[in-house]
Amino acid sequence: MSIFRQSFYCLMACLLTLSACAGDTTKVATNGPVPDPDNGGIKLPAGFGGQIVADKVGRVRHIFVNSNGDLYAKLEKLKDGKGIVRLRDKNGDGKFDETVGFGNFIGTGMAIKNGYLYASSNTEVFRYKLNEKNEVPDGAQPEKIITGLWDHHQHEAKPFTLDNDGNIYVTIGAPSNCCQVQDRVKGSPGQSPCPILDSAGGVWQFKVDKPNQSYAEGVRYATGLRNVMGLDWNTAVNSLYVTQHGRDQLFQFYPEMYSQKEGAENPSEEMFKVKLGSDCGWPYCYYDYTKKQKVLNPEYGGDRTKAGDCGSKEQSIVQFPGHLAPNDLLFYTGDMFPEKYKNGAFIAFHGSWNRAPEPQAGYFVVFVPFGKDGMPSGNWEVFADGFAGADINKATYRPCGLAQGTDGSLYISDDNQGRIWRITYKK
Repeated sequence: MSIFRQSFYCLMACLLTLSACAGDTTKVATNGPVPDPDNGGIKLPAGFGGQIVADKVGRVRHIFVNSNGDLYAKLEKLKDGKGIVRLRDKNGDGKFDETVGFGNFIGTGMAIKNGYLYASSNTEVFRYKLNEKNEVPDGAQPEKIITGLWDHHQHEAKPFTLDNDGNIYVTIGAPSNCCQVQDRVKGSPGQSPCPILDSAGGVWQFKVDKPNQSYAEGVRYATGLRNVMGLDWNTAVNSLYVTQHGRDQLFQFYPEMYSQKEGAENPSEEMFKVKLGSDCGWPYCYYDYTKKQKVLNPEYGGDRTKAGDCGSKEQSIVQFPGHLAPNDLLFYTGDMFPEKYKNGAFIAFHGSWNRAPEPQAGYFVVFVPFGKDGMPSGNWEVFADGFAGADINKATYRPCGLAQGTDGSLYISDDNQGRIWRITYKK
């Protein structure tokens, strides 16, 4: 074969190869997820990077990452008529470039376990069976497993978590500030016993696979919890943990007992480890962040010194300043982050609306280290900050949901603008 002919064949082979590569856009090599230069506009500890992986998704509440990397988000408000969004990264750059909506109900709760996707409205919990592609089929109709839960248009969200024994734990928030005779009216006394606790103000346990369960089929697992938004089953110790939104208006109703600043800091937002039968004290008791003690609420005769029988109630294991709104809780089981994060808790704080005239606060994600005994092993620390933007009193983003990726990364959702971040660590 002549040198000319050999050169011609080599040239044609190269051209054909280049042509084939140019036409196959689904196999373009990438370097994988790369953090944004500014970490997506948020502040993180050294070694961590943030990447905006989705934006303008809708009013995203809780989120969950499936084993194939798809992220499912529950929306508080329908978008294009849909209340659940599935996000998929098709080219491997870490950002979600395919969006599919389904479900015609709003809500908060979202989880996947044992081949089912679970999602809640404000009165019910549904589940979808995943198909052989590990996704919810087009046009699938969910099975209703829980129905008839209270929705009195105050603390109506129904977040939930699942254990490993076929149970689901659902928050039923109290439609009340402090179970007064007249809700949120200065001088109105507290009701004792509080009639709300029969159907709300706690966490109820149901079965994951029994259809159309109501209160009658459920078990009031823990009570005395005004409004639990964050709850997670800690598999390291096989126990349920929750974060509570505390009451409002101590300074406004009782300025003789609380300064303006003390009203902003009290009562504590609390984290509990609860068991069957736990009574965490609401509405009779609250944890005073200033005095570091659980005391009686003023509506029940409290004066910031009287403890009554509050010492016999379930005691919280971590306390935070008031009104920061802990909206999700996640125990980290991944291997990407440094060892200190293993089996520790991340908590997303939605941020306050009622600390005025003090500055608003929160709008961050904190980390609580845990020991092998399932109890905190150190002080809580701010992990991700800067979501509020330049004006803390007019927050741009409000952290609401947390999820762990298949590789151990951490996802954070915002329900103000519909943004989702992915947090990674590079050793």
